[in-house]
Formats: sequence, structure tokens, C-alpha cells
Amino acid sequence: MGIFLPILPTTPFILLSGFLFSKSSDKFHSWLLNNKFLGKYIKNYTEKKGFPLKEKIFTILLLWITISISAFYFVQLLWLKILLFIIAIAVTIHLVIIPVYKEK
Repeated sequence: MGIFLPILPTTPFILLSGFLFSKSSDKFHSWLLNNKFLGKYIKNYTEKKGFPLKEKIFTILLLWITISISAFYFVQLLWLKILLFIIAIAVTIHLVIIPVYKEK
């Protein structure tokens, strides 16, 4: 859901899927880890290798662009706008803390 909806972050849903698949189905867990789009992302995160710097920068920029568009054009309530920016700050801090992975 987070891939297609700008307000929802993608990472928690991917990690939750990986965790649940690892507990419920070896077949689906294997499929997820070998997925050409998400597999490397999950493996690097769970093995604490981190993200390549270019992906980190792109992710943070995309996060702030989508949160800003959502807050300024689609959300009317002030408290919800503030909540969106608090979430964006928390996710940004989390992404900055993750180590930079140097691709070989």
C-alpha cells in the first residue's frame, strides 16, 4: 500500500510482509526475498547493511515531496498536517540513522 499511497510509508509494510511471510509460508518468504524490486531492499535492511547513499537521498526527497503535496493540497485539518510533518521528520531521522551501504 505504501508504494502507491503517498501518505503511507513503504518500508514498514515491506518489512512487515517479510516478517509475516517468514512465519507463515516459506514459499512466499522466498519469493519476497528473491523479488527483483524488493528483495535486495529487504535483505540489506535485515542484515543491517543499510542503503546506498543515492537511494537514501532519493527516498528522503520523495518522502518530503509526497508529504508536502499531501499536507498542502489534500489535507484540510491543521492537526493532521502537523501529524504528517511529524511522521516525515521521524522517518527522515530513521533513514539518516541507517548506515550507508557501499555497493560493489
